[in-house]
Amino acid sequence: MSTQMIVRIEPDLKNKVNRFAKAEGKTTSEVVRELLEDYVRSRDIGAYIDDLWNRIGKKLKPKRVGPDEIQRIIKEVRGRK
Repeated sequence: MSTQMIVRIEPDLKNKVNRFAKAEGKTTSEVVRELLEDYVRSRDIGAYIDDLWNRIGKKLKPKRVGPDEIQRIIKEVRGRK
């Protein structure tokens, strides 16, 4: 269920946002939701790490690299220091 948020902005900014949203065929609420979602996504380290692991997994899976190989490689790399 959605909830409301009250945000105070200058009238000029509100008018510009309304015009740009309308030009894109969106409501002002849709634009604000998109901006807030992008803001949270860019700062959510947990989601970033999950995405990183997913991307790594997609690259390793076709090469048949599993947990055992990963542990071996980590030990090998750490031993080089």
